[in-house]
Amino acid sequence: MSWPVGQVSGFAGVTIKTLHHYDRSGLLSPSERSPAGYRLYSSADLARLQQILFYRELGFPLEQIADILADPQANALGHLLARRQALTDQIERLHKLVDVAERAIEVQRTGVELSPEERFEIFGDVVFDLSYAADAHLKWGERDGHREALARAATHSKEDWRLLMAEAAEWRGRLLAAFDGGLPADDEAVLDLAEQHRQHIARWFTPCPPEMHCRIADDYEADARAFSLVVPAAEQRPGLAGYLRTAISRNAERQGADGPGKGADDPGESANGLAETADGPGKSTNGLAATAGGPGETR
Repeated sequence: MSWPVGQVSGFAGVTIKTLHHYDRSGLLSPSERSPAGYRLYSSADLARLQQILFYRELGFPLEQIADILADPQANALGHLLARRQALTDQIERLHKLVDVAERAIEVQRTGVELSPEERFEIFGDVVFDLSYAADAHLKWGERDGHREALARAATHSKEDWRLLMAEAAEWRGRLLAAFDGGLPADDEAVLDLAEQHRQHIARWFTPCPPEMHCRIADDYEADARAFSLVVPAAEQRPGLAGYLRTAISRNAERQGADGPGKGADDPGESANGLAETADGPGKSTNGLAATAGGPGETR
């Protein structure tokens, strides 16, 4: 017995276009043709289609499905075990992203509302990448410092945001002046800027010991999304992120702490962790994350 393509499409739940694609790619070519040249699928064809749809449901690409089905003696167990692990990892990530969304919803419900005009006035050109907040939460969501930063951000008023963003702009101006003026990153004045940045994070969001500050600085140099929260793209200079990272590292040494890469068990988190607070109370995501950059900027 054989079935035409339209009938197969109906009971298999796939489109005729999909069946035609499977035929052209060689993944599933019908065994028969009608006298008029129409595709006819046999019971064996339908069994193969069932296998294809099974693997597709698990997310296997067509090329890999073809490889699995090409050898009837092949053991698909290895493929299935690998796919199970990938799906498990994906489920875990999705659960964490749901948590990100729930936190943002809660903050929006309880926080300070800003109009679009007020957001532009307060946050200016600082741009926040939402993917950075998601990555931050996945990386640092279980840290106490991350949670505290979120909680404290939710209590900031509109005037708080104006103040800390004004401080951020003033601090950023002095950082750029030092860099453009050729001051070495370990100059005392530049180290003072680094220390002011650290104290600002602690004052507005979460305790920031020098070791944690170094990890934040690592993010500045490694992730353009992080550094854009400190210095908007239009104001950046080549080498500026590394300059700030060096200053923060030298300041940590001046404070008697270990440099970058140490203090991994510190209760804080990298700049990523603080950045997620950018979805804070009713403000543009630019907001809190932008403050991560310096005195008047946190992540």
